[in-house]
Amino acid sequence: MLKTLANSCVFLSIFLAGIVYYVCFYITCSDNVARDFPPQQPLQGVAPIQENSLQDIIQILDDAEGECHWDEGDWVWDESYPLYESRNCEFLDQAFRCSENGRPNNSYSKWRWQPKNCNIPRFDAVTMLEKLRNRRLVFVGDSMGRNQWQSLLCMLSSAIAEKDSIYEVNGNKITKHTGFLIFKFKSYNCTVEYYRSPFLVMQGQLPSGAPEKVEMLLKLDVMDSSFVQWRDADILIFNTGYWWNHCKIKKRGCYFQIGDNVKTDMSIESAYRKSIETLFLWLSKEVNSSKTVIFRTYAPAHYRDRESVRHCHLKMKPEISSSLMLSSPSWAYLMNPIIELPSAIDSELFSWEIMNVTQMTALRPDGHPSIYYLGATAGPAPLKEQDCRHWCLPGIPDAWNELLYARILTGYLL
Repeated sequence: MLKTLANSCVFLSIFLAGIVYYVCFYITCSDNVARDFPPQQPLQGVAPIQENSLQDIIQILDDAEGECHWDEGDWVWDESYPLYESRNCEFLDQAFRCSENGRPNNSYSKWRWQPKNCNIPRFDAVTMLEKLRNRRLVFVGDSMGRNQWQSLLCMLSSAIAEKDSIYEVNGNKITKHTGFLIFKFKSYNCTVEYYRSPFLVMQGQLPSGAPEKVEMLLKLDVMDSSFVQWRDADILIFNTGYWWNHCKIKKRGCYFQIGDNVKTDMSIESAYRKSIETLFLWLSKEVNSSKTVIFRTYAPAHYRDRESVRHCHLKMKPEISSSLMLSSPSWAYLMNPIIELPSAIDSELFSWEIMNVTQMTALRPDGHPSIYYLGATAGPAPLKEQDCRHWCLPGIPDAWNELLYARILTGYLL
C-alpha cells in the first residue's frame, strides 16, 4: 500500500509539474506573439474607429497641441484588415500578389495607419464611389503610382457585385508594359485611370550633333506628351522619384535638355528640381481651381546599405522608428522641390495638396514582395534578386488610399 501511495505521489508531482510548465510556456509565447503582432489598441484619448460610420469623420483631440497630422503616427495591428483579398481582385499585377506567390504569412496586410492626434474613417467603397460619380480620377507616375492605382481598383471593386460592370474602356488587359489603362465603373459613370510617366517630363529624340555618350534625353522644360489625355481629369494624383537616380539615368546614357541645349554636366538633383518646376508651371496654366491636384511623395525602398544588398525578406513587422529615414539625406532632394516650388508660383487658379507618405512608408520594410513576385508556380526568386521597392497588395498602398478617402470625406478635396 505504501508503495502504491508513493507511486501515486510521484505521478501527481509529474502531473502538476507539467501543468506549471504548460502555463509558463503559454504565457511566455502569448507575450511574444503580442509583442510581434499586438492587438488593435486605440491611441490614448482617441476613440476607436467605428466601421462604416461617418460620424466624427475626423476627430481632433481636445487636448491636442496642433492640427491632425496625417503623415505622423503609428502602424496599429488590426484583425479586421485587410480590406480585400488579392485572390478576389482581378486588377493586380502578378508581382503584387504576394500571398498567392507563396509568401507564408499575411501579417503585412493587418496593420492600420493611425495618424497622430486624430482618427481616419475606415474605407467605405460605396461612399467613395458616390464621391467619384461622373468623375475621372487619374494617377500619373511610375510603377509605385501603378501600385496605388491597382490598390484603389481593388478597394472600390469590393463593393461591386457585378464585376462585368467594371471594364477597361479600350478592351486592354492589365500588363506592366501598357502605357495607360482606363477602368470604368459603369454603375457610377466614373473612371480610375493610370498613365505611365516615370519622369513626368518628356523623353525626347536625340538632336543632331548630340555627344556620343548620350543615348536618351529628358526634356526638362516640356511635360510628358500624355498630358493631352488626362489634363481634364477631376482628380490628378502625381508621383515620381523611383527613376531619378544614377542607375536609372546615367548608367542608361540618359542626359538632360533645356530648350535646344543638351546638359551633359547637369546633376540628377538639379534636373529633378527642374522637372518638378515644369510640372507646377504647367499645372498653374492648364488646371484651374475646380480640379483636385495631389502630389504623393516618394515611397522609400528598403534595400538597406546599398542597392546591391537586397534584403527585406526577413522583415515581418513594422519598425517603431525609421533609422532608414535618418540615414537617407538623399531623400531631401526628392522632397524639397515639392514643398518649396508651389509657393513660388504666382497663380490664383492653381491649388494642390501634398500627400506625404514617405515617413509612414519608411516604417514598413515588411510590406515588399521581396522574393515572392514571380508567380504562384515559379517559386521564390533568388535572395539576391529581391524586390524591396514595390508593395504587396493588399498592403501599404491601401493606407495611402485611405488617406485619400479621408481627405475627400472631410471636404479637403472635391
